[in-house]
Amino acid sequence: MRSMWGLIVLVSAATVYLYLLSTNLPLGPRHSRRGDELEKSAENSQSDLRSEEEEVEYRTLKFPSDLEELRELAELLQFYKTEHTGYVLLLYCSAYLYKQSFAIPGSSFLNMLAGALFGPWQGLLLACLLTTVGSTFCYLLSRTFGKRHIDRLFPDKVALLQRKVEENRSSLFFFLLFLRFFPMTPNWFLNITSPILNIPIAMFFFSVFIGLIPYNFICVRTGSILSEISSLDDIFSWGTLLQLLAIACVALLPGALIKHYSRVHLKLDGMDHNGHHLDKKLR
Repeated sequence: MRSMWGLIVLVSAATVYLYLLSTNLPLGPRHSRRGDELEKSAENSQSDLRSEEEEVEYRTLKFPSDLEELRELAELLQFYKTEHTGYVLLLYCSAYLYKQSFAIPGSSFLNMLAGALFGPWQGLLLACLLTTVGSTFCYLLSRTFGKRHIDRLFPDKVALLQRKVEENRSSLFFFLLFLRFFPMTPNWFLNITSPILNIPIAMFFFSVFIGLIPYNFICVRTGSILSEISSLDDIFSWGTLLQLLAIACVALLPGALIKHYSRVHLKLDGMDHNGHHLDKKLR
């Protein structure tokens, strides 16, 4: 129970920090979509204009839930970025780490936002770094506060994943890459269960960084041409999913070769876990 209260305190503190950061906006240019309306109403009082701007900013600065909200947020932050680059970068990194650390879905929208704000290559680097750091925070939080609760909430899924990890222990890194490359794998679940599966944190870190590069690249590239996208179906089409699936299959190849080499040259397939088969031969 104590561990659960510690997690609640951390989530609450992070939520308050992100709320204060997103509501205490620096002075910046008006939202462009409101520009014409503000010009036409120039005769109105300055207080009316200020209240209208605050209303727009309050409504816009939230996690986007659809493509239209993402466009509005990207448009506003692009204007802020011209005069307050550090603030926009801090806000973006804080929001991304918040989602990743607490296993909140929706990273695809933030990846697209990175492409819209920072361009395809800087956005990709930033998205990969934040994904890796945030996932590592999630790993540490799960190891510290949630191992007992996760095993109790998802017993069947944890047992299945544990069995697969043990079967691929000799080529574990490539198996982890496959899971990250595979388009249907829930990354948040891998993050919270990795401590239970006894996956070393260094291996976890690099498997996330490398394994999510294709997915992050697709999202960031899409964000860099956000104005040309009419639907989320344009992003995750069957062609895109098949490309990710092909990359995932390629990631399995080194692991399969390692297994084959171990069986043919090291003769490990005839031993059980305690080496009893070898003991019988020696007798």
